[in-house]
Amino acid sequence: MSTEETQKQTHGFQTEAKQMLQLMIHSLYSNKEIFLRELISNASDAADKLRFQGLADSALFENDPDLKITIDFDADANTVSISDNGIGMTEAEVISHLGTIAKSGTSEFLGSLTGDQKSDSQLIGQFGVGFYSSFIVADKVDVETRKAGQAADQGIRWSSTGEADFSIEAIDKPKRGTTVILHLKKEESEFADGSRLRHVIKKYSDHISLPIEMLEQTFGEPEEGEEKPEPSLEVVNTATALWARSKTEIEDSEYNEFYKHISHDFEDPLTWSHNKVEGKLDYTSLLYIPARAPFDMWNREAPRGLKLYVQKVFIMDEAEQFLPLYLRFVKGIVDSNDLSLNVSREILQQDPAIDSMRNALVKRVLDMLGKLAKKDPENYLKFWNEFGQVLKEGPAEDFANREKTAKLFRFASTETGNDTQDQSLDEYIARMPAGQDKIYYTCADTFKAGINNPHMEIFRKKGIEVFILYDRIDDWLISQLSDYDGKSFQDIARGELDLGDIDDDEKDDSKERNETFKSLLEQVQETLKDQVSEVRTTNRLTDSPACLVVGDDDMGMQMQKIMEAAGQAVPSNNPIMELNTEHPLIQKLNDESDTDRFNDLASIVFNQAQLAQGIQLEDPSSYVHRLNNLLMEMFK
Repeated sequence: MSTEETQKQTHGFQTEAKQMLQLMIHSLYSNKEIFLRELISNASDAADKLRFQGLADSALFENDPDLKITIDFDADANTVSISDNGIGMTEAEVISHLGTIAKSGTSEFLGSLTGDQKSDSQLIGQFGVGFYSSFIVADKVDVETRKAGQAADQGIRWSSTGEADFSIEAIDKPKRGTTVILHLKKEESEFADGSRLRHVIKKYSDHISLPIEMLEQTFGEPEEGEEKPEPSLEVVNTATALWARSKTEIEDSEYNEFYKHISHDFEDPLTWSHNKVEGKLDYTSLLYIPARAPFDMWNREAPRGLKLYVQKVFIMDEAEQFLPLYLRFVKGIVDSNDLSLNVSREILQQDPAIDSMRNALVKRVLDMLGKLAKKDPENYLKFWNEFGQVLKEGPAEDFANREKTAKLFRFASTETGNDTQDQSLDEYIARMPAGQDKIYYTCADTFKAGINNPHMEIFRKKGIEVFILYDRIDDWLISQLSDYDGKSFQDIARGELDLGDIDDDEKDDSKERNETFKSLLEQVQETLKDQVSEVRTTNRLTDSPACLVVGDDDMGMQMQKIMEAAGQAVPSNNPIMELNTEHPLIQKLNDESDTDRFNDLASIVFNQAQLAQGIQLEDPSSYVHRLNNLLMEMFK
């Protein structure tokens, strides 16, 4: 090896990595023992990757097929070492993995931190920190690694104090894999102790299927004349795949720690489902619902999916074929006894057994959420607040489970009068009065705008419940859902309002009203001919002079705004204008003989109807000018 090759090189940390290091050192200090869990988890992943790549190239095992993790410590030197004989890293991989945080949403994550250590520690845990947790307890970290299949002189040593930079140098490393050496801070010497390390391993990493070895503990001094025996390595964890064990023998704490291992999340999951299927298909699944949404949840291209094992052998991360995109928040594993060990993503897409497994796993996730909603509504509401908008993608992507998914939806409602999305479709239907055959809703930018929408007036008068839908996806969602439990959805701001047989005493007399005010309607139509498609009387309003209505086949106003924001072309459909002929302002309009004043007043009424529905005026100055003229005339 040349001198140039062995020279130590210094590199600066990526800006985000530098910030993350400082945040962790201060924010996670109260939970410092998790560093060992994170490093063991990384070592386990490295072994899984070697096992998978070794299926195609057995030479990568280098005559050492028994994968394991070894933990060592030196109390005198105040160090702890975590070693694995997994896949190892090249120099480029070391720089990429240990010098940067190549994770989507990093900037958004850093921007969301508050400076409060308690709340920030939860966010950092959710983001996942992995290797960087070393610096919670260490003031210097060395990483010695060699990629499986490379020569012994291709080893790399990475060193850093966790400040601004790190160094890289070439070393000889006869054994493949990675060793992380933590030079503990003086105040963290408690971790350079066998009993302390064993306790942390049992607490956080007992579920790891690889053996975790340490030198066996010896107690007492040998009798005179006897030599002290050399301690041998012993396995300190259960070392059995957790999902392969019986559910009756697994503690909740073990399920929680296994979730943290596969997800790199610090928080416990909301719920999980552990299931073994035998028969035509033979597989085991362990599925988790996280407590918080990841920062890249809205990136539909981000890696997602379950960890796939075949006969307990790790095959791949993010096997997306087992769950649809609207369930991308689910974490977990699936272990099949039917698939081949050399299965690929392409084969998964073509295997009919995968379709059967996918259908069953989707049903299991939806059933798991249904049970959570029924047995623990408070935690289900937490789930809904985090993942509800993703679940709303379901009816369009998974028609077969459309009604099952809709059963899980929650909306804000006039029943509660607040913006909490906690009312289900089943609860709405159970409260429907005799004669009501539709589920009424309105879409708005905010809950406040929705509940104060003029279209709500007749529903408020008659005591009819209305869902207030204010998520951006809602207008699109309802167009995909169309009905539920035999009840169709009715947008209260779309088409002719049909209240069915709710109130037999107050029949719709719209035809008679339209005939009575035919001249007024035609004159307003002429004034606003470029802005409205039709002018008619209303049965929606009790207090407001006018409102705007979307045609039965036209795009909803909320969907139009979404398309405009996305820079897409929006169909130019003018709304229908409905007039409340019992309102003094409309009666004044009907009596107005001066054409100019009529036109100004008609335009003002139209603009006010737009504003009441949160629509941006095309010409605000003209509206203000007309309104000022009207006010000036009043004070003459």
